[in-house]
Amino acid sequence: MSIDNQIKEMVRQKYSEIALQDKETNQSSCCGAGGCSTEVYNIMSDDYSTLEGYNPDADLGLGCGLPTQFAKIKPGNTVIDLGSGAGNDCFVARKEAGENGKVIGIDFTPAMIDKARENAEKLGFNNVEFRQGDIETMPVTANVADVIVSNCVLNLVPNKDGVFKEIFRVLKPGGHFSISDIVIEGDLPSGIKEAAEMYSGCVSGAIQKQVYLELISSNGFVNLTIQKQKAIIVPDDILSKYLSKEELLAFRNSNTGIYSITAYAEKPAETSCCAPGCCN
Repeated sequence: MSIDNQIKEMVRQKYSEIALQDKETNQSSCCGAGGCSTEVYNIMSDDYSTLEGYNPDADLGLGCGLPTQFAKIKPGNTVIDLGSGAGNDCFVARKEAGENGKVIGIDFTPAMIDKARENAEKLGFNNVEFRQGDIETMPVTANVADVIVSNCVLNLVPNKDGVFKEIFRVLKPGGHFSISDIVIEGDLPSGIKEAAEMYSGCVSGAIQKQVYLELISSNGFVNLTIQKQKAIIVPDDILSKYLSKEELLAFRNSNTGIYSITAYAEKPAETSCCAPGCCN
């Protein structure tokens, strides 16, 4: 099995476990919003509860931003959520897109798909659907989405360039995305980079902020902006599991930063045949 496939299988197993837990349990685990701590630290997630369309049963506390708040979704839009989990962002997006809109959630964890479908059934939504699949090869035809959103998912994917190529392919000309994700400035200690739980917890799989933004631009997107940025402070009791006291002190005194960003960009309204992903 390749390294990429090993990483995917690790993430799939961990998020299958999370799908069966409630939000409070997830927030006190490495893969939850709080991280492995003796207390619950909401170090990544933002509060969805004030957004219209919010459904607490679909909120597992796993995000690092509020991409749907910034996504400029209009009535009648077709919206795709990458890594849709239990359906939280999909249900908020559905409120914006309205009865005439359509929302598609994509997740590669069967347990998450089951949970999301159960939530949609409870709510009686017939214009929200969930498809199991890999966001590097989305189970969606080209040029169908007006808007794509994603919340703290791309950092879990080994081939981030492939995901942005797929986003370009699936968006309609003139469509756009709003994606919240974790990025790094500086160098993470090797103890964090090599920790499987820190990968599943959205930290060690993150890449340099500048590289992340360059991937967006190099794949043909325009009007790239950072809609929101916040620092992520990982508590010492989490880091001490992977770093010695000396390594932890050095990390705290370094210029390395872990950030949640919400990035927005558009697919040009007119694309030539040679545009990235166009001829796939």
